[in-house]
Amino acid sequence: MSRKILVTGATGFLGKALIKCFYNLPNTSVVAPLRNMGDDFPEVVSKIYIPSIDDSTDWTESLSGVDVVVHAAARVHIADEDSAQSLEEFRAINVQGTLNLARQAVQAGVRRFIFISTIKVNGENTPPGCAFLADDIPKPVGPYAISKYEAEQGLLKLANTGAMEIVIVRPVLIYGAGVGANFQQMMNLLKKGAPLPFGAISNSRSFVALENVVDLIETCIDHPCAVNQIFLVSDDNDLSTTQLMRRLITYLGVKTWLIPVPVGLLIFLASLMGRRSIAHRLFGSLQVDISKNQQLLGWTPPVSLDDALSLTVQHFLDARRS
Repeated sequence: MSRKILVTGATGFLGKALIKCFYNLPNTSVVAPLRNMGDDFPEVVSKIYIPSIDDSTDWTESLSGVDVVVHAAARVHIADEDSAQSLEEFRAINVQGTLNLARQAVQAGVRRFIFISTIKVNGENTPPGCAFLADDIPKPVGPYAISKYEAEQGLLKLANTGAMEIVIVRPVLIYGAGVGANFQQMMNLLKKGAPLPFGAISNSRSFVALENVVDLIETCIDHPCAVNQIFLVSDDNDLSTTQLMRRLITYLGVKTWLIPVPVGLLIFLASLMGRRSIAHRLFGSLQVDISKNQQLLGWTPPVSLDDALSLTVQHFLDARRS
C-alpha cells in the first residue's frame, strides 16, 4: 500500500535527512513545502511553495492525499530573545503555525501527525545521576521551549478528540555530517590545537546522532504503539563535555591539551563575560532516559555514538579541505 508523507522544515539539518530517508522507502512519496522553489531536491520529491508558516497559511495543496505529516519546521532563534515581544514571536510560528497546520491536516484526512519538539520542554538541566523521562512534568525555560510546549499541549488536545493520531518527539542536541551551530564551533576550536581549559568537566550529557533521530521518526510513522505518545531520543551513551572533546580530538587527529581548570572558576569567568547560559550548556548535565522507546516500540539507536562522531568529524574535515 502506498503512502504520502509531508515534511516541513525540509531544508533544515533534520529535514534534509528525513527527506532523503523517506523518498528511499518503498511505496512512499514525499512532499516538501518550501519558501524557495529553487532549493535542490530529487525529482521524486514534490515541491510546493509555502511563503511562511503562521496561523493564516493555506496548506490545502500541500496536504492533498497526505497520510502522515512530520512537522520539523520551527522558529528557533530571534534577534532579541529577551524582548517583551519574543514569546509572541515564537508563538506565531511554533504554536499558532503548528496548530493551524494540524487542524487543516485533520480536515484533509491525515492519519498521523509527528511533531518534532525539543528536550528543552523537559528543562535545561538534570541533577547528577538523574535523567529526564518522556512523561515527566514539563518545566520549559525560555520563550522557545515554552512555545514548543504550548504547541504540544494543543496537539494533545486534538489527539484526545480522536480526530488524528499525534506523536511527539523531543530530541536532545542533534549532531551528524553537516552539523552547524555550537557543535561545529567546538570542532573548529579543537582543530586549532591550542590548549583549552576544559579538562576537568565531570558532567553527563545526552547527544543524538542525526541517523538515530531519523530512524526513530521513521519507526513512528506506522508503529501502532506510537499513537498519542511522547518520546525522548538520544544515542543512549552519555558523555561529559571533557569526554566528548577528547573523542573529537582523536577523530580530528590533532594534539590539543585540555587543561584541568576547576569548573567553578570557568563558570565565574563566563559570568563576567556575560556567557553564563553557554557555561550551563558546557558544564551542566542533561541526561535523558529512552527506555520507553524500547518498551513501546522495540526501538534502540541503530548507530553507535562513536561511529556517528567519526562520520561527523570526517565530513567536517572533508568540507574544510574542499
